[in-house]
Amino acid sequence: MESASFYRLGIPVPWLLLCCAFLLFPPGILSTGVVTLKSIEIFTTHELFFKPVVYFQCKGENRTFLPDVEKAMSLYAFKGQESWQPLTELPDNKCKRCGLYEQDTLKSDDVFDEWELCPDDFLAPDGRYIHFKDKEFNATFLCPQCLLEHGGHESNPPSSNTAKHGNVGLVVLVVVLSSCLCAFTSIAIYKYWQKRKREQDQARFLKLFEQDDDIDAELGHLGNDI
Repeated sequence: MESASFYRLGIPVPWLLLCCAFLLFPPGILSTGVVTLKSIEIFTTHELFFKPVVYFQCKGENRTFLPDVEKAMSLYAFKGQESWQPLTELPDNKCKRCGLYEQDTLKSDDVFDEWELCPDDFLAPDGRYIHFKDKEFNATFLCPQCLLEHGGHESNPPSSNTAKHGNVGLVVLVVVLSSCLCAFTSIAIYKYWQKRKREQDQARFLKLFEQDDDIDAELGHLGNDI
């Protein structure tokens, strides 16, 4: 019944549910961190006769090829806006198994290194994380969103615990206020629909009386003519 009422008001229920979901889970509560490559230097290549084809890949995801990386002992810097960026996205408090590889034409691809890439790795002031593998490569990754979610957790444990509890309390407060706002909005819309329905019913009722008056008038004219 309520679904039909919202449609009569021109407010589809899916849109109402979407608004409520946005209020209940505002951006930032459920977030993902976008990881980009800032710079990389490979110390060796595994192909003897061809230029290296280097790529980054997380488990279960597509390969991200690094077309500019063509030779060893050269530092390659990036802006984070290249067509192949970003490398991956890290869900809040969730790590991924990722690695740097070199494509091989004759056998299985060579592995520079594989490691667990986690949001709390990006603790530098600008959300930077440096991964170094001896005799293989040195790479710098950026994830500013990861810094906002996890920055400073290890530098000062007592204050970080206080901040963590404060963040949890803030999230709970936001959820409660959003729930109240969503409920108030739904009630207000329903009340408005009831008011509109009463007005429409009254208008139909008056229209019926007018039609009855017209019929009586016509019958009266017919009686006079007879």
